[in-house]
Amino acid sequence: MSLADQLHAGLVGLGLDLSAAMQEKLLGFVALLKKWNRTYNLTAIRDESEMVTQHLLDSLSLLPALQKSALAGRRWADVGSGAGLPGIPLAIARPDLDMTLIEAVEKKSAFQRQAKIELGLTNVTIVGGRVEDVPGGQFDAVVSRAFAELADFVDVAGHLAAQNGQLYAMKGLASEDEMSRLPPGWTVLERARLSVPGLDAQRHLIVLERA
Repeated sequence: MSLADQLHAGLVGLGLDLSAAMQEKLLGFVALLKKWNRTYNLTAIRDESEMVTQHLLDSLSLLPALQKSALAGRRWADVGSGAGLPGIPLAIARPDLDMTLIEAVEKKSAFQRQAKIELGLTNVTIVGGRVEDVPGGQFDAVVSRAFAELADFVDVAGHLAAQNGQLYAMKGLASEDEMSRLPPGWTVLERARLSVPGLDAQRHLIVLERA
């Protein structure tokens, strides 16, 4: 199966109807990531087919879990974005989102800047630096795949959320014990199981908001 067929089948599995141009950009992102990965070691995943599943489809699995009305025209931040995941795939699939990528490692933010240029991502802003140094209160949604512990996510990135903003933690699994360790003032709004076509692993979305 070609990468294009794999991506298309995965999008069908997610219930996402993306244009041919969007799918081309997603595959262009994978090609660019593979190219840079040879030198800069941006991800442990080397195979393009695995990148489609574990990077593209995993990132995009967030969209079916959320109502479209909750996403339209909103200001998003991807914290600890790494190689631009999930922020770049989300920005490609939803050009109406204003996506800010925040990444402290220069080689990774450099890759993000190149991806923005080559893929023509006008709705992406790249911030190189520590999350803690980014002014707070400016995002409707703050998403991350980078934090092992929910409490750490809140401690580091909670200030970024606007007054009614929410945090979206993409995780393998979040136990009741982990959720009970949230800092005061934050609560779990929702825990949803994510289904990633081709990925035989548990994935969950934990939505957090101020109590």
